[in-house]
Parts: sequence; structure tokens; C-alpha cells
Amino acid sequence: MSSNTFIYVTYIRTTSEKLWEALTKPEFNRQYWFGCHQESDWKPGSSWTLKMPDGRVADAGEVLECDPPRRMVLKWRNEFRPELKAEGFTRCTFEIEEADGMAKLTVTHQAERPSVFIDKVSAGWPKILSSLKSLLETGKSLPRTDQ
Repeated sequence: MSSNTFIYVTYIRTTSEKLWEALTKPEFNRQYWFGCHQESDWKPGSSWTLKMPDGRVADAGEVLECDPPRRMVLKWRNEFRPELKAEGFTRCTFEIEEADGMAKLTVTHQAERPSVFIDKVSAGWPKILSSLKSLLETGKSLPRTDQ
């Protein structure tokens, strides 16, 4: 059964600024996001893309909100698989809070109705975000997420 919301919360031994940089800079993205990277100028209303290592666009949308290093909201649609693209846009929110010398990251990915795409990202986000946490805390991402 498809759901319409995925929420993931993690605490990372880093600063909000370093976490923000890891979320928005292509050179960081490639290290923990299976070689993919995001492209945007991170201004509200600007386009946003997630590109695969070979340059193809995996996902795309628009920056809805951007408040470094606290909050980012993206309008997000899969561009690679026609059946997922047909589901339309979702909304992905990244919230960063200081928490006892750590950064608390909450990722909320939502669709307006039950969505196979949300099911897919629910399987992918935990590995990506765990690899991000490992990269920031140890300097190394998880195996097979750094390609």
C-alpha cells in the first residue's frame, strides 16, 4: 500500500553550516548520494535538478523556500521513470536545528495523495542520509553510496 508522507530524523555530530554545505554542494552530494549531485542557485523560485553521474536528470523541480542553514523546501518530481513522473510533483522539506552540539536533520517528503514515488524515496532516503551522517562524522561515506 502506497503512502503519501515519508519522515526521517537523524542527529549528526556536525554544525548546521557544515550540514547545509553537504546538502547543497555538488562535490559533497556525489560522495554520499550514489554519485548524483544537485544543481541550483538555492534561491526561492529557482530551478533545482538532481543529476545522475552520467549527467542525465533524475529529478527536477523548484526551490520553494531557502533559509540557510535552517530550512529548504523543494518542489520535486522524478524525471527518469515515466510512471513516477506521471504522479506529478512532491514536496521535500529539509529542516536543520542545533541540538546539544549536534545538528538535527529532519527530512519530510510528501505527496498530495498515496504515491509509489514516496514509497521509492522511503527506501532510498535512509541509506542516503545515513551515508551523509557517516561522511560528516568520519570523513567516509557508506560503501556503494560514494560512486
